[in-house]
Amino acid sequence: MNVLIIEDEAPAFRRLQKILDEIDPELEILEVIDSVEDSVKWLRNHSSPDLIFMDIQLSDGISFEIFDAIDISSPVIFTTAFDEYMLKAFKVNSIDYLLKPIKKEDLAQSIEKYRSLKTVFSGNASMNDLIKQIRLDDRKFKSRFLVKQGDKLLSIQTDDIKYFQTKNGVVYLATTEKKYLLDFTLDDLIKQLDPEKFYRANRQFVVGYNAIKAIHRYHKGKLLVELQIPTDEQIIVSSEKATDFKQWLD
Repeated sequence: MNVLIIEDEAPAFRRLQKILDEIDPELEILEVIDSVEDSVKWLRNHSSPDLIFMDIQLSDGISFEIFDAIDISSPVIFTTAFDEYMLKAFKVNSIDYLLKPIKKEDLAQSIEKYRSLKTVFSGNASMNDLIKQIRLDDRKFKSRFLVKQGDKLLSIQTDDIKYFQTKNGVVYLATTEKKYLLDFTLDDLIKQLDPEKFYRANRQFVVGYNAIKAIHRYHKGKLLVELQIPTDEQIIVSSEKATDFKQWLD
């Protein structure tokens, strides 16, 4: 299997290369590219690699600009420190979305899934069929959470959840009626939630689409999110994430 790596941080590339060598010493890295412009040039002038590893933020822009400039037929595994682009990633050729620092077991699982499905679809199916099938397999999101209430265990439907919040090292699930403790981190949760229904607004909050009452302009390009139920802290979306958040709302 040959792969293309699009990554502008040398330490991140070295870590990815090391893990790939451990997983499959015969895997061939064709090139390492650090910009949108050079990625477009390379893809225009070379045969499609079997697989692309792609960071989100590159030296001259966002990697989604590559898809705007050229048709990419290879499946892509995004490797990034930013979880807010997950929904956008699955609208292109993404078969997986791994948060940095990348764990060896997660990367190995992604590659094994790719290989297994490629074997199944190695007959008359096209690579696009493969990508669609992998997306279907990946997009299995939690529909309920088991929480404790005194001596009882309750099952909370995901559609009833208004937001998740982390405070003082503790994560809470909030419904209209009550808040419940959860044994998850927000990083764990965002991987299990449907990105069309939930958004990581900031380090403290993951908000539900159906819980949003209004969005207010805040100073210096930030946004203030008002929910249908009160929160003990303001929910502020940074100016860097404001455009992506508005696209998610739309």
